[in-house]
Amino acid sequence: MSKERDAFAAKVADALFARDMTAQRLGMALEAVTMGAATLSMTVTEDMLNGHGVAHGGYIFTLADTAFAYACNGENVATLAQHCQITFVAPGKQDERLTATATELSKTGRSGLYDVEVRGSDGRLVAAFRGASRTVGGATDAGLGAVP
Repeated sequence: MSKERDAFAAKVADALFARDMTAQRLGMALEAVTMGAATLSMTVTEDMLNGHGVAHGGYIFTLADTAFAYACNGENVATLAQHCQITFVAPGKQDERLTATATELSKTGRSGLYDVEVRGSDGRLVAAFRGASRTVGGATDAGLGAVP
């Protein structure tokens, strides 16, 4: 991918993040965004623990789903999740920074396929997520125009 396209995807992500109250309230941070890929991180707080004292799967899913969203919206065309699945591999721990890295596997027409790895601060795989996307039309941010 070109640097120009990657810079455009990063601008789209910044515009999305400015309106993404879920990501902001959960303390997520945009670590990196390029065309077709995104990395976000989040610290597991005490409020995110389940009855077993580990990160609730819903929060891990939300982090993975958010990275997926930023990876598939880089062209500034509104794109949503069509189908997602997650496999939990290891628990997230309180006060641990989790990092979700989403990568585009395929994009054909209005459909895309993405993998997301959620890793703990020690690098271990916490969850593997696969998402199918569908473009629904319209710009993600009307002020940015079309992808270069």
